[in-house]
Amino acid sequence: MKKTTAYAPASIGNVSLGFDILGAALAPVDGSKIGDEVEIESATGPVLFEFAVDGQFANKLPTEPRENIVFQCYQRFIEACGNSDAINAPIKVTLRKNLPIGSGLGSSASSIVAALVGLNAYFDAPLSDHQLLTLMGEMEGQISGSIHYDNVAPSFLGGITLMTGLTESIAVKLPVISEWYWVICYAGINVSTAEARKILPASYSLQDTLTFGRQLAVFIQALHTQNAKMASAVIHDVIAEPHRKRLLPGFDEARQACISSGASAFGISGSGPTVFAICESLDIALQVEKVLAQQYIQTDKGFTKVCRVENQGATVTG
Repeated sequence: MKKTTAYAPASIGNVSLGFDILGAALAPVDGSKIGDEVEIESATGPVLFEFAVDGQFANKLPTEPRENIVFQCYQRFIEACGNSDAINAPIKVTLRKNLPIGSGLGSSASSIVAALVGLNAYFDAPLSDHQLLTLMGEMEGQISGSIHYDNVAPSFLGGITLMTGLTESIAVKLPVISEWYWVICYAGINVSTAEARKILPASYSLQDTLTFGRQLAVFIQALHTQNAKMASAVIHDVIAEPHRKRLLPGFDEARQACISSGASAFGISGSGPTVFAICESLDIALQVEKVLAQQYIQTDKGFTKVCRVENQGATVTG
């Protein structure tokens, strides 16, 4: 029996200063995984697509399999491959939903990336990486209301990624500051990406526009020169955070407590409610993790993780 399992890591969309155009993949330092898995194995039919879900957050998904984004990924994958006989073999697909929905950790992106990477590997790679990433952006847009790559690209490619806006080179990987630890904290509540986008203004002031461009340019330069202090100094969101933080109880207090505990930067992961703090040593990261666990978690579903940037991205076994 043929079997393929794909894993796609969680991600931080925007990285505060790069609204819709920066993302970072996550890898917990304790060796655990934070991301969704999709297992694909041969089936005997009569249907071409059998589907099952498990994992900690499986009960939050639609009960009708055809409403699940993984099934929709399968449909688009078949279409993109030309609906050939070679890929019309019966399969059983299992989604292990390990990421909370509406968490700001790229939950839907992780499922999409794992599904498409897994399908492509199982059927002997009919699609190129570029074709896969294009499909991933389309599927993510179907959920969030607009096509954007700041979660699917880092989950697929790994590292810190910059979305170029170019058709032939959608995303590029940037250098990573090796001494940084990324402490994430999921508050345990949900924030809809689509709703979080709706509260943003339709236009911005010239000053905010200039600040956004300057900070992004400085950040990229700092990554290339490995200037950690310069990079962390410009991680400040003038686009989304001023409007979205009202959706996040205790955000300002958590930021102040983390900075007081030694964090170099603090921001919203994606649309929230997850927040992240960048720390320049493991000792500081562990202290900041304690602060966030005490001050920011709202329900028993919340959690914290000390992470590094996951440079590998999505992986396949089997």
